[in-house]
Amino acid sequence: MPAAAKKITVEVPAELLSKAQKASGAGITQTIRAGLELIAAGRAYERLLRLQGKVQFSRTSKELKADR
Repeated sequence: MPAAAKKITVEVPAELLSKAQKASGAGITQTIRAGLELIAAGRAYERLLRLQGKVQFSRTSKELKADR
């Protein structure tokens, strides 16, 4: 079940919004959502990178690929 949406008012530079919309090929709402998702994903990726080399797996990446 999706989380509840929150309606907000945001002031952004028109040129920035225009560039973002051209890059995404989407409308204003979809472009803003995509930007927020990228920020959230980037933070998660940074946390994963900090774990690099600190987690030991019982299987190698080669074994995992072969198990597909």
